[in-house]
Parts: sequence; C-alpha cells; structure tokens
Amino acid sequence: MADEYSETTAAWIETSALTAPALLGAAAGLLLGDLMHPGARRGVGIGLGALGVAALLPFVVGGVTCLVTGPRSKLGVRRKIQRIRDAGIVAPAYDDVEEELRGQGLI
Repeated sequence: MADEYSETTAAWIETSALTAPALLGAAAGLLLGDLMHPGARRGVGIGLGALGVAALLPFVVGGVTCLVTGPRSKLGVRRKIQRIRDAGIVAPAYDDVEEELRGQGLI
C-alpha cells in the first residue's frame, strides 16, 4: 500500500540533479584545461560552477524538507496523529432530528 503522505519529486528537480554533475565537470575541465586564456577560463569556469551549484539547490532543499517534515520525522508524526484525531471529530447532525421532534411537540 502506498503511503498517502509521501511526496513525489518534481520532474524539474530530477532534471537539475542530473544536470548539475555535468556542469560541475565542465567547470572543472575549463579551470584545469589550457585551451583558453587564463582570465577567460577562470570566468567561464566560475560561471559554470555557480550554475551547477544552482542546479543542485532544488534537490538539496527538497531532501532537507523531506527530512524535516516527512511522514517519519517528528513533525510528520505529529501531523499524522493530529489528522487521525481530527478525523474522529464529526459535527453532529441534529438539525433534522430536532425539527422533527419539535414538529411532534416532544421538544
């Protein structure tokens, strides 16, 4: 049975997680390679490195969020227990019964 509180990972988060290593590898290759002028190589490498880190951020934030508020965390367990407790509280539907009893003169 699937857990009803599990969150699915968005497609763009998975794509960014797959893209990040390639960007970081390209940044390292440019920083270590001798194909470009050192000033240009450094700028392009830093830019690609920053882009790789930015591509990993949604994945990291999603993982941390799942750890903090997921169904097995302290907050997730509290939320699940509160939902179970709230599900047992039902507003009484005495309106129809009271009207019928008043109509019969019993109330």
